[in-house]
Amino acid sequence: MNQQFYPPQAGKEFSNQKLKVLFLCVANSCRSQMAEGLARHYLGERFDAFSAGYMSTYVNPNAIKVMAEIGIDISHHRSKEVSEFQGEKFDIVITVCDEGDVLCPVWLGEGNNVHIPFYDPVQARGTEEEVLAVFRLVRDEMKEKLLALFNN
Repeated sequence: MNQQFYPPQAGKEFSNQKLKVLFLCVANSCRSQMAEGLARHYLGERFDAFSAGYMSTYVNPNAIKVMAEIGIDISHHRSKEVSEFQGEKFDIVITVCDEGDVLCPVWLGEGNNVHIPFYDPVQARGTEEEVLAVFRLVRDEMKEKLLALFNN
């Protein structure tokens, strides 16, 4: 992975204070929801994670299913528009939209912006198992990249 995370404030100790991270995507239905779930599960001692999208829809059942497979429950999450967070301060804002997502939201508030693109698994076609396989690939890639970003 080419990107490196630089703390938003020189000298800020990760162990002394949780950083707020916001994951953004188009519809806040799967990629940003999975990223929020992964961050809360694996990095929750260091980060308060949130997610939102350009528009709100629903949390995709396939995202819920593949996250449950690794012991992370996102069934209680709800889809949110980025406007719900207007005026809030985040230390890190991560867009997880694929390069082809024309509706990927732009964060204009405070925060260190990072873009880590992931394929939109909602675009997957095929049998239920083939579609779930794509969701799993995105989930696993997301886990690998997020943990590498924050644990370097």
